[in-house]
Amino acid sequence: MALGAAILAGICAAGVVSADEYPSRPIELIVTFGPGGGADVMGRQMAKLLEQPLGVPIPVSNVGGASGNAGLTQLRTNAADGYTMGTLISLTVASWASGLGDNKPADFRVIAVVQSSPSFLFVPTSGPHKTAEELLAYVKDHPGEITVATSGYGTQDDVTLKLLDKAGYKMENVPFQAPAERYASPIGGHTQAIYEEPGDVAQFIQAGQLTPLMVFSSERHPEFPDVPTSKELGVDISGLDNFRSIAVAAGTADDIVAKLETAVTGAVSSDEWKAFCEKTYSCITPVTGEAAQSMISDFRDLIAAQLGS
Repeated sequence: MALGAAILAGICAAGVVSADEYPSRPIELIVTFGPGGGADVMGRQMAKLLEQPLGVPIPVSNVGGASGNAGLTQLRTNAADGYTMGTLISLTVASWASGLGDNKPADFRVIAVVQSSPSFLFVPTSGPHKTAEELLAYVKDHPGEITVATSGYGTQDDVTLKLLDKAGYKMENVPFQAPAERYASPIGGHTQAIYEEPGDVAQFIQAGQLTPLMVFSSERHPEFPDVPTSKELGVDISGLDNFRSIAVAAGTADDIVAKLETAVTGAVSSDEWKAFCEKTYSCITPVTGEAAQSMISDFRDLIAAQLGS
């Protein structure tokens, strides 16, 4: 009995990863949306910056589908040993409130929220609608005619369109799973508008192909001071900013989470990250610990309340 117990204890101990030993092999970073999107670009930038402080390679894999839930299910069901991280973003959190997937805030430990940006409604510059007032007037008279490219059903894109519909502005949600296809859809004439944060479509804004008509925020965006808020236009939709975080599975040891948090916050303070986030209009002071966990839960509750209102 004593020998058997000693063998069992040795096996259990061998499976425990301590912070002193961690990491001793590559850490996979799962990007929960397809290649070329904002989550993908952020994940790859973060992985590159984390390799030096953590001292191991950080390969990135894309597991798209179900508004980010496919990748998060993989993260949740992998061993909670710190060797799998994932992108957890507001689009996916919103989908939980809409009944998509079986993931929930308690399934994950958020290392840090590292990006956030309000979303805008953009139209092709070559299109007929030049101002938000003009577009809304048209939508009022032609309900359901204007199609809007979004990241999917159940996301805050979808929630925003539902809130606009309740206010008398019905537009048709056209979801695109592939980010590149979504960004190109209004330019190619497949949709008449796109709901997106500016960083993801910066190249199209700078090329003069997309024009921002309204921002869904309580205040005007400092980089786009001439773009009115939805509140100014009579529809108060705010608090649905698109944030992105790095997370691990619930049950990951505190000391490993602490080591990852130190590495991530260090990466966010680097000049390379600052240049990246400025380019994508998404710089924030990173949110960590209980505040980060609460941010995820509170956002899910906010979306649920909006859907129930």
